[in-house]
Amino acid sequence: MELLRFATAGSVDDGKSTLIGRLLYDSKAIFEDQLEAVERVSTARGDDYTDLALLTDGLRAEREQGITIDVAYRYFATPARKFIIADTPGHVQYTRNMVTGNSTADLTMVLVDARKGIVEQTRRHAFLASLLRVPHLLICVNKMDLVSYDQAVFDRIREEFTAFASRLDVSDMTFIPISALEGDNVVTRSINMPWYEGASLLHHLETVYIASDRNLIDPRFPVQWVIRPQSSERRDYRGYAGRVAGGVFRPGDEVMVLPSGLTTKVAGIDSFEGPLDEAFPPMSVTIRLEDELDISRGDMICRPNNKPFVGQDLDAMVCWMTERPLQVGDFMALKHTTRWVRAVVKDINYRLDVNTLHRDEAATALGLNDVGRVSLRVTQPLFYDSYRRNRTTGSLILATEDTNLTAGAGMLLGPD
Repeated sequence: MELLRFATAGSVDDGKSTLIGRLLYDSKAIFEDQLEAVERVSTARGDDYTDLALLTDGLRAEREQGITIDVAYRYFATPARKFIIADTPGHVQYTRNMVTGNSTADLTMVLVDARKGIVEQTRRHAFLASLLRVPHLLICVNKMDLVSYDQAVFDRIREEFTAFASRLDVSDMTFIPISALEGDNVVTRSINMPWYEGASLLHHLETVYIASDRNLIDPRFPVQWVIRPQSSERRDYRGYAGRVAGGVFRPGDEVMVLPSGLTTKVAGIDSFEGPLDEAFPPMSVTIRLEDELDISRGDMICRPNNKPFVGQDLDAMVCWMTERPLQVGDFMALKHTTRWVRAVVKDINYRLDVNTLHRDEAATALGLNDVGRVSLRVTQPLFYDSYRRNRTTGSLILATEDTNLTAGAGMLLGPD
């Protein structure tokens, strides 16, 4: 069954957690004891209704403050699809958590409060979703019940958001008017908005086309582990385990191993279920090669005539996620696919204002939640693609060397 990963986005109190709770409740994806626990907490807080947001807001601080702080992952399935939901916070202080939740999403669900319209954080999250190359953007105009289900309100927000999104790199965008609290247009079509002729939220999630979103053109296989069983009956087995990052691999394909540049052919592809005729993203498999080559973790298996970029000087759009600013000359630990290297910041080309999209070329540092273009120099060559072409081989993580704290996420740009 096909899997769809989607994440929420939007400003504080736009109803993201309530919407996810309503979606789980109306699709009968929660257990009775979970619902009873939520009802008890709602009653203890003095609410006169069952607060479905509590299904995802599990931290004590979240329930006390009524806001989402951490990314909450929930899983459910319908006869059409399986889903992984990342409910992310809307507060600007936790923008880094929003980036984390959306970095692996197939679809970003941006909520807009029908009473407030598009606010600064709405624009910020929409821009970050486009920067992260999330293929599908779903704008849910929430709390339509509080504006008497007025079509004019929905149309005004749709026009304003469309004008802003014209400056972003968004390929697919859909608008749905909803009420998360009342359930309008969440699982079933609402009788309160007969003027809306589109699908319900769940129907859109079940039918949005994602098969072509992954890169099936450029074969990429970062080696994660070399498998050499020690048992006597399988001592001659040698395989290379990892997750396919791009393209399609089949037995008999001619491949090249980087950085050595040596070529061989695929002898076979194994999985937990047994041998496979082909492997494609995001399958985790073991590839066997016809020749015994010197291959280790961090090497890349590709095609001889379709190689990634190889280099030590990198340019990336970096989302900075820690309070200590990123400055020129800083040394960082950098993780790219399955390889760790050391990196130094050569230059901060500009800081991007995520609200106006203005480039501040005078910036000398990136602070918490800032986004900017950064030039890096790494100690060993990396095998990469531009993030626009491949979200796996085009992404990186920056960590502090002293504490090993994840400090930034980067989207690589191709060589100029």
